Amino acid sequence: MEIIGVIVAGIIIGLLGKFVAPGDKDNIPIWLTILCGIGGVIIGWFVYTAFGGDGSNGVDWVRWIVAIACAAVLVVIASTVTGRSRGGRSLHR
Repeated sequence: MEIIGVIVAGIIIGLLGKFVAPGDKDNIPIWLTILCGIGGVIIGWFVYTAFGGDGSNGVDWVRWIVAIACAAVLVVIASTVTGRSRGGRSLHR
């Protein structure tokens, strides 16, 4: 059941990460955004616990903010690595 929760959270976090990422990051496909969100959730939880986060009663907002920040970084990396651009640059010699 936890895997389904991570996937659902990953979809939401991935879209939020894409929204808060600097610049124009609309050039990556939605499936890659979702993967970045899932990775952001997992990496964010590890980073949160590595810096002493132990959870709290109710919604732990700090953990979710860290997950969104990690997803935003992953979206930026994915956008840079995929290298898609909207402008048509030709390679004429």
